[in-house]
Amino acid sequence: MRKKDQLKTITPELIRQYSIYLQEQEKSTATIEKYIHDLTALYKYLEGQELTKTALLRWKGHLTEEYAPSSINTMLAAMNGLLDFCGLAELKVKPLKIQRSLFSDGEKELTREEYIRLIRAAEQDGSERLSLVIQTICATGIRVSELQFITAEAIQSGRAEISNKGKRRTIFLPGKLCRLLKKYLKKEKRTTGAVFVTRTGKPLNRSNIWRDMKALCESADVEPEKVFPHNLRHLFARTYYTLEKDLSRLADILGHSNVNTTRIYTMESGTVHARQMERIGLIIT
Repeated sequence: MRKKDQLKTITPELIRQYSIYLQEQEKSTATIEKYIHDLTALYKYLEGQELTKTALLRWKGHLTEEYAPSSINTMLAAMNGLLDFCGLAELKVKPLKIQRSLFSDGEKELTREEYIRLIRAAEQDGSERLSLVIQTICATGIRVSELQFITAEAIQSGRAEISNKGKRRTIFLPGKLCRLLKKYLKKEKRTTGAVFVTRTGKPLNRSNIWRDMKALCESADVEPEKVFPHNLRHLFARTYYTLEKDLSRLADILGHSNVNTTRIYTMESGTVHARQMERIGLIIT
């Protein structure tokens, strides 16, 4: 931890030291990259100014002109984490208060029909790997960063041991998915390691999958803002909850520590809610 009497402003070296600290705290790679990105933006904004509560409140005001409240709060969290690291908790800035939405944004929600069209588009494009990646994420609810744990060994046992954010959980793989992936591995002539790899044998990463999915939008006739790996996880959560109505079990499957996070995944769109209200049938005259 940096001594606060030595700290005048944020520097690239301080950000580097903080990133090392985050690694030691076993934060995920994606979280560390996001924090570094946000803190670099703060560094550029301050331009060497002394680190004061007034300067940080100006930064917060600047963010409100350009970003959505949820994005602002993640950037403030990165800043406040750095201040804790430096022993400057008195400079921390409060996050924006956001009223929890009762409904999801239907315009950004991937439907089952659109999901099927994405798979068909990948198959028509000759990309069996992409088709199976999409189905694997959506059929298990894993994060895209957890795809590396879907291995040949996991397929044989029917379950994958996921390690993420300092926690471990077991994901059961549907039998139909296992059969598809066994056939795929047989074609690839591989018997060990991650199922989905690049030409050099490294596990596919988030950017590979994001880019390939986006390329399907036009042929699948799906709006680009709906097509990204995490939306497959949301579709899994909504489908599971519709069938089982078990929020606690779903939280365990998704690897959520807080069931309130899971509740966000299962929110219905306003359109679905409106249809349900129509079906109640309490208008008599």
